[in-house]
Amino acid sequence: MKIVVLGSGGVGGYFGARLAAAGYDVTFVARGKHLEAMRESGLKVTSPLGDILVERPQVTEDVNSVGKVDLVLVSVKLWDTESVAASLRPLVDRGASVISFQNGVHKDEILARHIPAESIIGGVCYIAAVISAPGHITHSGTMQKLTFGEYDGSKSERVSLFYEACKRASITAEISDNIKRVIWEKFVFLVGLSGTTASIRKPIGPIRENPVTREFLREVMAEVVVIARAKGVEMSESFSDDRLAFCDSIPAGMTSSMHHDLENGNRLELPWLSGGVAEFGAQLKIATPRNKTIAEILELHVMGKK
Repeated sequence: MKIVVLGSGGVGGYFGARLAAAGYDVTFVARGKHLEAMRESGLKVTSPLGDILVERPQVTEDVNSVGKVDLVLVSVKLWDTESVAASLRPLVDRGASVISFQNGVHKDEILARHIPAESIIGGVCYIAAVISAPGHITHSGTMQKLTFGEYDGSKSERVSLFYEACKRASITAEISDNIKRVIWEKFVFLVGLSGTTASIRKPIGPIRENPVTREFLREVMAEVVVIARAKGVEMSESFSDDRLAFCDSIPAGMTSSMHHDLENGNRLELPWLSGGVAEFGAQLKIATPRNKTIAEILELHVMGKK
């Protein structure tokens, strides 16, 4: 497979590096100092699962300079989705399929406004990884998983080929026959983790251990479950309790990319996380007081300090 990684930060940089190290033809799309460092010194990944150095990565700042490709992995920040989606049309017209491993539930709807829906494969990722320095990705913990699948539930050749690529690259992977539900299940946890860690300014450990903040975390996730069910997603009413138990299983020091961005003065994905839940609630006339409050608390930080 010839693969393009569009957005080479924590998610794209990590998984792209594993695929490149396994011998796959991977082109990284990056910009700024990160791009310069990758060109000069390669792409380094520090991980408890083993460090990687892609010494001479194929890297560009123009996704359409790579010609014909089989698969595009989208991992840019959510506010860039609209602009990059428009740039994908030439690649799709030449036969490329697209999987977004971005956060949230809005991503594929935005992509489908610019490229044919049949070119989109649904996907979610589970990892804690960030750009710790230009050209350097740091992976925290041992969780690194990709789940993906066709929206019609079929097991297509393109999905099977990418699954085999992940296996060869030592990436934990799973094919789902109900990827829409999986995306919303991830969204429940993601909104809970990002909303609480960013608004409380602490990693998950202290939040889950204190009775007050633990209940706050549960209620944040419970609001997302109500929204999901109202939108027709197959999900148990008690799924927030399931995700709370999952929160007990992850490292105490784990935090969210939104908390990391807040601490570093970067722009936040808030409008598509707790802010997005509050917006769904307003549209559906469903109260989402916890997520609405998180969105209000963090409003002044949305655009970052940079």
